[in-house]
Amino acid sequence: MSDTSKTVKPENETVSSVEDPSSAAVPVVDPRLLVREEGFKGYLTEFKRKVRGGELGSLPVIIGLIIIWTIFQTQSSQFLTAGNLANIGFFLAATGMLAIGLVFVLLLGEIDLSVGSVSGLASAVFAIFVTKHGMNPWLALVLTIVTGILIGSLHGWFFAKIGVPAFVVTLAGFLGWNGLMLQLLGDSGSLSIPDNGPLHILGQRSFFLDQDVAGAYLLAGLGTVAMLAGSLIDQRRRRAAEVPYRPTSEIALRVGALAVVTFVAAYVLNQASGVPNALVVFVAALVITDFVLRRTSYGRKVFAVGGGIEAARRAGINVAMVRISVFAIAGGFAALGGMFFAAQTFTATLGAGGGNVLMLAIAAAVIGGTSLFGGRGNVWSALLGMLVIQSIQTGLDLLNMNTALQYMITAAVLLAAVVIDSVSRRSQKAAGRG
Repeated sequence: MSDTSKTVKPENETVSSVEDPSSAAVPVVDPRLLVREEGFKGYLTEFKRKVRGGELGSLPVIIGLIIIWTIFQTQSSQFLTAGNLANIGFFLAATGMLAIGLVFVLLLGEIDLSVGSVSGLASAVFAIFVTKHGMNPWLALVLTIVTGILIGSLHGWFFAKIGVPAFVVTLAGFLGWNGLMLQLLGDSGSLSIPDNGPLHILGQRSFFLDQDVAGAYLLAGLGTVAMLAGSLIDQRRRRAAEVPYRPTSEIALRVGALAVVTFVAAYVLNQASGVPNALVVFVAALVITDFVLRRTSYGRKVFAVGGGIEAARRAGINVAMVRISVFAIAGGFAALGGMFFAAQTFTATLGAGGGNVLMLAIAAAVIGGTSLFGGRGNVWSALLGMLVIQSIQTGLDLLNMNTALQYMITAAVLLAAVVIDSVSRRSQKAAGRG
């Protein structure tokens, strides 16, 4: 018996060591989470992986923008002057505000065809409040934006609750709100708006801190400090949670790159008159909406609904609420964009929000990298896309080329962006990440 027990004992020890999961447990970690711990080498590997898988991000539009600027500078030495760059920054802000709202809608894989008409109606509503009712301009601005939000909510309600396709609802809005604008403006077809209050701040002759040279550098410094603080807070939070985080060296490089870009931009714009207020407000809107989409539960819900409605519903997300809110956001930004358009001429006219404004706003979001198929993109695509579009328009104006050519070139760029998006999605599916 003693021999048997001696023989069995080591067998039991062996079995116990094999069956005990704690003795041989190896933590399974997603390789993509190790990127930050590996430093720059990890990011380079991750970049190559994304490119092979079709995840190009903003790379195509940045390369395209460099090519566009190079071509126009070789054709006209005035293109990259401080004054011309300041004009690009000023005029892109109005359509860019519409594009920000459209990014939210496109993330759901939907479209809003009414934003141009809503922006025109907003300028007419603001003009009536101020000129015919003597309302305080700031109160009129708030009520105008609220009007845009309510209009967008109405579109979203018909879409989310009644089930009418967004294309049809917003097409009806495009026609109906344009008709209401014509009704409000009456036979004169235009209303002059006093150069004061919010319109004065957003006007072309208004610059941050009233043309004070320090104003541009103050903005650059604030942006740099904000990114540094946010990065360090995120690093500390992730380190405390014992998950991969960006090394301090990488944070320093990122912040340094931003500092170079912003201070160079500040220097260049100071050679003209400084940073246009319209551009400052536009960038501030980008920062706020980017935070909402990337750092809040609401933003994650928007991406979830855009990625798959049924999956989002089963995850407990109120899909109808998200849909309605997204169209409300688009309406609010359309109304705010209408204020930017009104600030360019200090008038509300029949042509406000008409012409190619809608198409350019959609094109800006798509060219900048937001997918037409939903679930992928960010609000910074509104800035990148508008930089491309406004650069083309301004460059062709400098070369005295007609509007027809502007439309054709913009159309070609838009088509190229959609083709890249489609090919990218196909590549991701082939790589198992679609």
